[in-house]
Amino acid sequence: MRQVGTIREIWRYPVKGMAGESVQSCLLGESGLAGDRIWAIRDEQRDEIQSCKFRPDLLRCTASWRNGARVSPEDPVDILFPDGTVQGSDDPTVHASLTALTRHPSRLEPLLPDMDLARFRRYKANGHAWLEELKATFEREEGEPLPDFSDMPQNARDYVSMPGTFFLVAPIHIITTATMTCFKQIDPDSDWDLRRFRPNLVIETLPEYEGFAEQAWVGRQLALGDIVLDCTDTTPRCGATARAQRDFGEDKGVLRTVVQRADQNLGIYGQASGDSQVRVGDPVWLHG
Repeated sequence: MRQVGTIREIWRYPVKGMAGESVQSCLLGESGLAGDRIWAIRDEQRDEIQSCKFRPDLLRCTASWRNGARVSPEDPVDILFPDGTVQGSDDPTVHASLTALTRHPSRLEPLLPDMDLARFRRYKANGHAWLEELKATFEREEGEPLPDFSDMPQNARDYVSMPGTFFLVAPIHIITTATMTCFKQIDPDSDWDLRRFRPNLVIETLPEYEGFAEQAWVGRQLALGDIVLDCTDTTPRCGATARAQRDFGEDKGVLRTVVQRADQNLGIYGQASGDSQVRVGDPVWLHG
């Protein structure tokens, strides 16, 4: 086991699809970071959970936990809207505000342990071409490859998130500073703000790690204190990475560079075993 770096940033996203909050420490476990993706927007007409893939205006909102460490579905989150207004999840008018923002009938709802799996199903009514709709969110230009959907697991075909959760693929998303430095060198004219890529853990890699360092960790394990993280897969990027957020504008060059120069991927997914508090500055170790 050897050290690969330290935790530089920890991010959680109280509302799926919205910008989130940076914290100095957080409990990390099999369900991800405490307080991450506990709320989501439901399209009431489609009866489907929405993400920033399909509702990119959500990215212009920032969600935060009102009471810090209190992060259960019963605890309120506050949403900073693009016009500067703040509304809480306990404000009955928040649903109307989200409807106006997304231009679709929308409702904010918490993740509950007893939610019926039907609440996570993908919209497929009346022969709806759901796969073509999904492919379109990757916003590829002519000649650019798409992720391989041919071996898409049945759960991913049937559900818009991992059943029982508001996570798309895995509870943890990891990015290294080596990767971000590499992209800035490849394409210095684009805006490589980390928040475009919605990481949970940003690892400050040691100087000997260059290039897309975390890509080589897929199939291996990271140790953070008492936590072991399985590095499960790479992260193919969609059009959401190019979208404007509250503090920066649209930049389509970011997506073009990731697709054309990094085999579509930026960052990796992870799954934790056990649970422990993780803190900014904690060492990160690679098994094997």
